[in-house]
Amino acid sequence: MSLNARRVAILVAANTALAPFAIDAYLPAMAALAARVGASIHHTELSISVFLAGFAIGQLLFGPLSDRLGRKPVLLGGLVVFMLASLAITTIGSLSELLVWRFVQALGGGACVVNSAAIVRDCFSGREAASVMSTMVMIMMLAPLVAPVVGSGLLYLADWWLIFVFLAVYAAFLLWLMSTRLPETRDPNLPAASPRQVLRNYASVFRHREGMGYICAVAASFGGLFAFVTASPYLYLEHFGLSPAIYPLVFGINVVVIALSNRLNIHLLKSRSPQQNLHLGLTVQLVAASVLVLAAAAGAASLPVVVLVIMVYAGMIGMITPNAMSALLDHFGHMSATATALMGGIKFGAAALAGVMVGAFEIESLWPMVLTMLVASLVGNWGLRTLAGRPVPA
Repeated sequence: MSLNARRVAILVAANTALAPFAIDAYLPAMAALAARVGASIHHTELSISVFLAGFAIGQLLFGPLSDRLGRKPVLLGGLVVFMLASLAITTIGSLSELLVWRFVQALGGGACVVNSAAIVRDCFSGREAASVMSTMVMIMMLAPLVAPVVGSGLLYLADWWLIFVFLAVYAAFLLWLMSTRLPETRDPNLPAASPRQVLRNYASVFRHREGMGYICAVAASFGGLFAFVTASPYLYLEHFGLSPAIYPLVFGINVVVIALSNRLNIHLLKSRSPQQNLHLGLTVQLVAASVLVLAAAAGAASLPVVVLVIMVYAGMIGMITPNAMSALLDHFGHMSATATALMGGIKFGAAALAGVMVGAFEIESLWPMVLTMLVASLVGNWGLRTLAGRPVPA
């Protein structure tokens, strides 16, 4: 099977979309799911953090395995685990059962998604890889835009359980698509790392000052984003009193802006380096987080203000993620899945931590969300500038 840039982008985007569907599709049903398991909406929101933690661990475990066995065996195995766990969630009756099966579901999802960037790096490098990743992210952004709408519709048709049936069906579709349309992209002539070598590979990434700057940038921006995602059911459904039917609309605006900033990123890459665009995205995020904190302090955090500022903050993900990933893999092309796994593990670990900070204490206020977003932006900007230094010009 031949692979061109467009085909690679579509295949890996369809695969990577599994994660945002698993995270976002059930957000409109959070109140119904909370009633099912007999828990508060804040504690039920912790299922997002548990999923993110399992997703991080799955990438750390299965990224190196992908470098050893190849992309397809790990990807297809992860899809089977994800599909079975999604079906198991439809039978849960308690919060603890929900958390356990969401963790297992996330392990399978991590095994799938960790391969996406590695597949791109197997086929492309440099600015071309950054461009393909931007196209991939742009296509993938349709998932979080569509997912809450799909979830809201399925909730209307039946109940929360139908959302997880849908996730199982999507995983089955991907299982067919990847097994029949994706060849093995890992070069068989590359040496397979032993478990000891895997640990050395992880250590080499940790010791790479510039690479850790890119990882810090992505992890912090992702943590800030998921402070909002975790808080969004409370924020929109309870604090502002929106209905589950309106929730996908205000949530989906953010995805539209991410897609637009991603297109802007592709355009700017013609004259600017990925590092320059990365610095720009993080700076805009810091400004947006600061404005959100000031609005909350001044009592001016109305629904239009919150929606607008979060829209700017979240939108920068489309500029930060592809550039940081491309810059990191330029240094670690020989072990791309391992480097991607470490970035993904730290990124989703940061998102899980941010979700816990927002949801664990059941504080009926905007402050846990806005302060977490501000701290994340400060850490991301500090980490990139301290570890990676000044941006490399085009």
